[in-house]
Amino acid sequence: MVDRRTVLAGALMLPVAARAERWDAIVDPRTGTLGKALEQAAQAGGRPFRILVRAGILVEKLTVTVPNVTIAGDGYGAILSYGTYAGMQHADGGIWGTGRTATLTIAAPGVTLRNLTIRNSFDFIGAKRDGAGNGAQAVALMIRAEADRTRVADCQIEGYQDTLYIQSRSWLSGCRILGGVDFIFGGGAAWIEGCEIVTRFVPGADTSGYIAAPSTPAAQPFGLVFHVCRLNREPGVPKRSTWLGRPWRAGGNMALTGQAVFVQCVMDAHIKREGWTWMGYKGPDGEQRRLTPQEARLFEIGSRGPGAGPTSPTRRMLSAGEVANFTRTNVLDDWDGLAG
Repeated sequence: MVDRRTVLAGALMLPVAARAERWDAIVDPRTGTLGKALEQAAQAGGRPFRILVRAGILVEKLTVTVPNVTIAGDGYGAILSYGTYAGMQHADGGIWGTGRTATLTIAAPGVTLRNLTIRNSFDFIGAKRDGAGNGAQAVALMIRAEADRTRVADCQIEGYQDTLYIQSRSWLSGCRILGGVDFIFGGGAAWIEGCEIVTRFVPGADTSGYIAAPSTPAAQPFGLVFHVCRLNREPGVPKRSTWLGRPWRAGGNMALTGQAVFVQCVMDAHIKREGWTWMGYKGPDGEQRRLTPQEARLFEIGSRGPGAGPTSPTRRMLSAGEVANFTRTNVLDDWDGLAG
């Protein structure tokens, strides 16, 4: 017998075959909101709570604050979009900083995202053209330090500057991540596998930016690890215009020596031969300094394609013995459900 329970998600009321589909809430962007479904999840007391999002655009800025929530879309056509950027004025009179700009923020453990598009819709190109904004940082997805064990599968994550901010253990697979400036960044330990990393075209830009900007604590053995990924570019992005990344010493914190590693990745011709570059920071004495690739932990091994480059002081290769340590189990510290 079909279970005819009715599931409420905002204004949406749909009959759900709960046993067959196992959704606790279904959101139709035409009539409901993901925010309402997350309010339901908050009432579930931390038990696993599954939300299905139908195709369409949800213009919402949200934070997941309860654990063990799964948000799954019908596909990339299930779009969560918002346009906040760093430097804009908040309704309370304050100024938005990078960490508050995210379209979707994960702030609880055990959250899973699948088959979604998560987009920061800020007009980066228009702001650059008009001299507006401050750069401008505009995060699509932020995974905060308290979010431990975030799983992101088969999602499209769209932005330009600071697209994906990772501050805790995260496992991403089969995703498409788009950006230009430091667009995969943060101090979390992340295993990023089988993803397409796309550098975006910005008219008139001197360079096409930096892929990774790790701020990994020196005491933390692993940072941003890209495994069997594809580094591609939008039409118009020139050859040899994009850095693999640069180490971010956030706030001048001397305990941060960013780690990022590309393992067996295919790189298009937009990647610079030098690979990595420095990033500036203000030291404890207030003087402006540079954190160089040689001081940080930036490596690769087994790169293929026209963007693969020779070993150099700024483009260092792991040995076979060193790369053996870079497994999903090691990077993610063998969290429960790792094989799922």
